[in-house]
Amino acid sequence: MPLNPDTIAALLEARVQDPFSLLGLHREGEALWARVWLRHTEEITLIPVDGGTPVPLTRIAAEGLFEARIPGRKEHFAYELQVRFQGAKSSHRVRDVYSFWPQLPEFDLGLFQAGHHLHLGDLLGAHVVTIDGVEGVRFAVWAPNAERVSVVGDWNDFDGRWHPMRPRKPSGVWELFIPGLTAGMRYKYEVRAKSGELRVKSDPFAATAEMPPATASIVAPPDTFRWSDAKWIADRRTKPHLERPMAVYECHLGSWQRGPEPGDTWPNYTVLADRLIAHCKRFNFTHLELLPVAQHPYEGSWGYQVTGQFAPNSRHGTPDDFRAFIDRCHQAGIGVIIDFVPGHFPKDDFALARFDGSACYEYEDPREGEHRTWGTHVFNFRRPEVRNFLVAAALHWIRRFHIDALRVDAVSSMLYRNYDREEGEWVANEQGGIANLEAVSFLQELTSTVHREHAGVLMIAEESTAWQGVTAPTELQGLGFDLKWNMGWMHDTLRYLAEDPLMRAGCHDWITFHQWYAYDDKWVLPLSHDEVVHGKKSLADKMTGDWWRRLAGLRLLYGYQATIPGRPLLFQGAEFAQGREWGWQRSVDWDEAQEPERAALGVFLSEALRLYVSEAALHVRDDHRDGFQWVDCENRAESVLAYLRKAPGAPDILVACNFTPVPRYEYALGVPKRGPWSVLLDSDDHRFGGSGVVNGRTLTASGEQRGVFAATLRVTLPPLGIVVLRAPA
Repeated sequence: MPLNPDTIAALLEARVQDPFSLLGLHREGEALWARVWLRHTEEITLIPVDGGTPVPLTRIAAEGLFEARIPGRKEHFAYELQVRFQGAKSSHRVRDVYSFWPQLPEFDLGLFQAGHHLHLGDLLGAHVVTIDGVEGVRFAVWAPNAERVSVVGDWNDFDGRWHPMRPRKPSGVWELFIPGLTAGMRYKYEVRAKSGELRVKSDPFAATAEMPPATASIVAPPDTFRWSDAKWIADRRTKPHLERPMAVYECHLGSWQRGPEPGDTWPNYTVLADRLIAHCKRFNFTHLELLPVAQHPYEGSWGYQVTGQFAPNSRHGTPDDFRAFIDRCHQAGIGVIIDFVPGHFPKDDFALARFDGSACYEYEDPREGEHRTWGTHVFNFRRPEVRNFLVAAALHWIRRFHIDALRVDAVSSMLYRNYDREEGEWVANEQGGIANLEAVSFLQELTSTVHREHAGVLMIAEESTAWQGVTAPTELQGLGFDLKWNMGWMHDTLRYLAEDPLMRAGCHDWITFHQWYAYDDKWVLPLSHDEVVHGKKSLADKMTGDWWRRLAGLRLLYGYQATIPGRPLLFQGAEFAQGREWGWQRSVDWDEAQEPERAALGVFLSEALRLYVSEAALHVRDDHRDGFQWVDCENRAESVLAYLRKAPGAPDILVACNFTPVPRYEYALGVPKRGPWSVLLDSDDHRFGGSGVVNGRTLTASGEQRGVFAATLRVTLPPLGIVVLRAPA
C-alpha cells in the first residue's frame, strides 16, 4: 500500500521513531512492498540477490523517497539497489541500509539493561563489521528517552534526516548498520528529544575522536594490535602485587615535554614512550601514572573532565599509538597506571549532559546531579545502565590497553552527598545520612569486577577523608580498593617541613602521627600534581631556608618517603626541584634539570629509589605491623626520627632522619644486632649536593643494651639529612 502524504512528510522531516517500520521490504496484506530513501538519487532499481526479476522503483517524493510493489513475492529476500545518482551518467550497485535485520542480540541488550554487560564497548559505539558478506559500520547508542536518533557524519553531510536508527525497545538502545562505510570517518548522533528539541552528540562509546576543539567521534579500525607483553601480563596475574615495589612517577602527558610556543603540537604517544621510559629507568621508578588519558575537550581540566570514557586522548595519537606506548613500557619493566574519572562529567552540549533531552547519565535533581564548584554533572549511580557504562569503561582500558592499575579520582566527592555543599544544597540518603549509598555500592561493584576479571590489576583510591574500609575487601563491607592515597601523611609531612627547623620541636607529632593509622588501610604516599598548583608553590619552594637548605630538605623528604611504609609517588619536576609551580599549558622546566645542584638531587632520588626497589625490607611488608618498628620517635628537642624496616628472610634496614640543620655526631640508636651495619645511603654526600657530613661504609653496633634493643649503633646524622643502613647478615 503506498504511503500517505502525512506519513511521507513525517519520514522526510525525521519525525518517525522507527524508520524500519516504513523503509525496506514490508508485507502489507498479500503484497510485498519495497521503500527506499536515498539522498541525491535519480533512479533506483531493486535487484534480487537470488537472480529474480529486477523491479524499478517509483519516486514518491523529491527528496529521494522511492517505492514499488514487488510482483510474485510475499516473503522477505536479500536484494541490492542499482542506483543512478544526480548528475551521474552511470549507475552503481549498493546495499539498502534498511534491508538488514536487527544486529544486537537481545541477550546482550538485556545484560546492559540489568547493568551487567562487561564488554559494553564492543556492543555499543561504532564498529567496522561484515554482515551477510557486506562490509560496513554498525552504530549503536543508548538514548532511552529520545523520540528519534540519527547517525550523522561525513557520508551524509551530518544531516539527521538521512540515517535514522532502529530503536531496540525496551533497552533504550538505537542501532544502524550502514554498508560501505569505513574506519576513519567522522560521525555524531542527532538526537530528537520528546520535546522536539534537536541535540547533536558525540558518541559516549567512541573508540577515538577528533582533535579538540573539534568534537566529532571517529570510526576506529578493528583492534588488531599485536602485543609483546605476554610475560608481563602473566607475571601480573600470579605474583603477589602488594609485596612488590611500586615507585610511581606521576605525569601529565600534555605538559611533560611540549614545545615552547602555544601552537606547538603535543608529542605522539610513541615519541613520549621513548623519552618517558628512559626517564623512569634513570630514576628507578617502577610505575608511570598518567593524569587522565581519556578524551577531554578542555586541556585546562588536566583531563579530569572526560567526554570520551572509551577513547584515548587524540591530541597524542591513535588508540594503537597508545597501545604501543603501554607495550613498550611493559617490555621495559614499567607498569602503567591511569587516572579514571567515574565521579562526574562536564556539561559540554556535545557530550553526555542531557544526552537524550533528559537526565540520562546524570541525576535529575541538581542537589544530587551537580558539582557546583567544578561546574560538572554527577553520574547517576542509581541507574544500572550508567553503572554499567562506567564499569565497562574501566574494563575497556584494562582489556584493550593492558593498563596495570586504575587510580580512581575524587572518591570522596562520590561517597558523600553533602560533599562541598551547603545546607539545603544536598539530599539525604534513605536512612537520613550523608553517605551516597548507591555510590558506595557502585565502587564495590567496580573494584570487585576488576579484580574478578583481571587478577593483578590494582585499584587505587584518591580519597581524602577518614572513610572506614577503603581498602578493606567488599566481603567485609569495604570498598575493595587495593591502595589509597595517604593525603593525611602528605599534608602533615609538608606542613612540618614548611616550619622553621627551630620550631619543629613543637610540632613533632605531625611527622609521627601517620603511624597511628598506618595499618587501617594500604597506602600510596603522594607528592602529586595537586600540591604544586593554584598558589601552593613547588616542592622546592615549600622547603624553608636558603637554596642549599631547600635542596637538603628535598633530599630528606624523598629519602623519608622512600623508606617509611607506603608506595612513593612523585609528580614530574620534583626529580630536579623545579622552581615554578606546574603549569598545564607549558613544558616542565627541563633547563633547570641541567644545573649541577639540581642534577645532584636527581642522583640522590635515583639512589633512594634503587634502595627502595632492591631492599625487600623497604616494601614487602608495607601493609603489616611486623614490617616497621620505631627506634626513636620521641626526640622532639632534636627533631630526630629513627625506625627499622623488616621483611621475612631479608636483612633489617635502619633509617635515621635529622629534621634540623644541626649535625648530630655519634647519635646513639638501639638496634637488634651487634656487628657491622652497612651504610647504604647518606644524603649529605658531596655527590648528592651535600656538605660532606657522612658516615663511613660500615658502622659497628656494640653489645650495649638500649631500650628494647640488644645493641647500640652510633651514627652521624647529617644536617637536614637521612642515613640508611643494612643490618649484618
